[in-house]
Amino acid sequence: MAELNTVHLTLPAATDDLRKLQIGTVAYLSGRIFTAREGVYKRAIEDGAGMPAARDALGLANFHCSPAATVNADGSYTVGAVTATASFRFAQWLDGWFQLSGCNVIIGKGGMTSEVYRKSFVPNHAIYLTTVGYGTGALLGRGIKRVAGVYWLEELGLAQAVWVLDVDKFGPFLVESDLAGNSLFERENAKIAPGLAKLYAGTKPATLRRYGETDDKTEEVI
Repeated sequence: MAELNTVHLTLPAATDDLRKLQIGTVAYLSGRIFTAREGVYKRAIEDGAGMPAARDALGLANFHCSPAATVNADGSYTVGAVTATASFRFAQWLDGWFQLSGCNVIIGKGGMTSEVYRKSFVPNHAIYLTTVGYGTGALLGRGIKRVAGVYWLEELGLAQAVWVLDVDKFGPFLVESDLAGNSLFERENAKIAPGLAKLYAGTKPATLRRYGETDDKTEEVI
């Protein structure tokens, strides 16, 4: 089995460094990242609040995640794990987000589509990195060296606040989109999809279904 290409990316990343990344490459990050979920995007863009701090304070790598954050007795903060959230929900805000934040690295779960990448990421010289599966929050937490700051904690709460993290060898992540807007998931799905019909040929329909998969309640089984 061939080994995956692995890179160690220093943040903030230069465009020339991002240009070298190919989809499917394993990436580890060192430098500064910040978390921002839907609450931050809405507050910054729809509510017109702008970014909570300058770009040099936040960094240029945004992680769509929910951190396991705690406020310590001395007033300091600890983030022990970070669990990625699905990024497709953020597509509606991306054009405004790139303009406000200047980010060129977006990290999350599940990726978006090549259409979104080419429309919003490519003009901003940005790439998308995806987590490598479920249950990696604690693994990623090992790469967090310190909490450099937190913003909008009172306004949005622990999970939705902007957490600024200094990280070292933070990962692993997969390069899901490159600077040309290509998608790893779409490329691999195109290889797999044609064979799915053969895989299920001759099998019986599933007996147990989840609600929402059919409108016929006679087919539902609990």
